[in-house]
This record gives sequence, structure tokens and C-alpha cells, in this order.
Amino acid sequence: RPVTEYAYLDMKYLEFDVPFGIILRNIHRWAAHLMVVTIMLHMLRVFLTGSYKPPREFNWVVGVMLLVLTFLLSFTGYLLPWDQLAYWAITVGTNMIRSAPFIGHEGPFALLNKYNDIRFMVLGGTEIGANALLRFYVLHIMVLPFSAAVLIGVHFWRIRKDAGISGPL
Repeated sequence: RPVTEYAYLDMKYLEFDVPFGIILRNIHRWAAHLMVVTIMLHMLRVFLTGSYKPPREFNWVVGVMLLVLTFLLSFTGYLLPWDQLAYWAITVGTNMIRSAPFIGHEGPFALLNKYNDIRFMVLGGTEIGANALLRFYVLHIMVLPFSAAVLIGVHFWRIRKDAGISGPL
């Protein structure tokens, strides 16, 4: 449940009371790590073989967007147990985007309102709490997977349209 009072307790219930719950949670976690490593290796291969060059530049951009989505999926999943690691990760992560040019607290939109920056929008307020947990939960289970699925479809479509997988140049 994406509620601050129960998120940590639900994770402990899954780990210790649900039969094979710890295995289920760890398979999910290990698969996420494997996904990040696999995508990083894939991006390295594409870069080293020059497969990002014309006519495949658009597909490279889609791939970079998929890489960012993968990192966001990992980050949002890391926050859902709502423990001390999650609290400090969300603190550091949202303070990083607060410093981003144009969209952060230092950007031109901050002139309209003191809290009118991306950190406020991501957290759903000025403090880390229930709104932030719910937003990251919705991002993790709905918005990011749907976006990734659409981009994966576009990525595969572009591979076929660009005459298949390119070999070394």
C-alpha cells in the first residue's frame, strides 16, 4: 500500500510472513539490477559499433530515453519500501533536480512562486511525505512502465524500418 504508515510494514510482511516472499522481492530486485546492467552494455555496444549514426539517430535518442526511464524505474522502486534509505534517497534526488537549470528553484519559473519548481511538483508539496510516496508509487507502477512499453515498441519498429540490427562499421 502506498501509505507512509504501512509501506515499510508491508515490505517486512512480504519478506517474513508471505511464503517465498523474500525470494519474490529479491527476484524483482535482481531483475531490476540485471535490466540496468543489460541496457548499459547494450548502449555501450551501440556506441562502440557506431550504430547511432545515420540513418539510426532517432533510434539512438529513443534508446537514451529508455535508459533514462530504466534509471527512473530503479529510483522509484528504491523509494517504495519507505525506510531510511528511501527517505535519504528521495531527499538527495529531489534536491538534485531542484538545482537543475530552468526547471529547478534557480530557474526562471521560480520567479512566480518560491516553491514553484520541479521539486515541489515531484514531492506534491514542500516536504517529503505521503504525497511523495503516492506519486513515486504511481510513477513506478503505471506511468514509467507504460512509457517504457511505448518507447520499446517505437525502438523495435525503428530497428525494422532502418533495415535491421547494424553490425560493426
